Amino acid sequence: MSLTTQMNYTEGIANKPRLQLGSQGQSVLELEQLLTKLRVYRQPEAGIFNKAVEFAVKLFQYRVFLSPDGIVGPLTWQALYTKSPVNMPVLRFGSSGEAVATVQEVLRVSQHYSGEIDGKFSTLTETAVREFQKSFGIEADGIVDRQTWTALSQIPRGYNPNWFLT
Repeated sequence: MSLTTQMNYTEGIANKPRLQLGSQGQSVLELEQLLTKLRVYRQPEAGIFNKAVEFAVKLFQYRVFLSPDGIVGPLTWQALYTKSPVNMPVLRFGSSGEAVATVQEVLRVSQHYSGEIDGKFSTLTETAVREFQKSFGIEADGIVDRQTWTALSQIPRGYNPNWFLT
């Protein structure tokens, strides 16, 4: 993508309206179409942000590691257009925190990790990341970058629908 195309793309997302329960119009219709293409929305598209649209937004946000608040702001628009997680940290051996715990949880679901979910990017986590990367045809460098986050977002994870009903 050229710098000019990238700038136009970024400006286009920046100009998208904030959408939430009760919003209506062409932008909601576009949102419904994007969610339908991503297979998280299966209702008729009507341009009305109702509970079904909100649920689909929350499900998509959860899938791409965004806070599932059901509000479509700049980060959610960006994730919808790129079909991938956004603003995720690059993680490697020695990293720690909530993002590492998230990686460990997804790697456990994908059966690449059997260790403790402790938020510490240890040798065991690095080995699991490398194995996961190999299984997705990604360079197995043990570093969780954008490409690896995108692959991780493709792993179906169990969720409790009640999380999204609040």
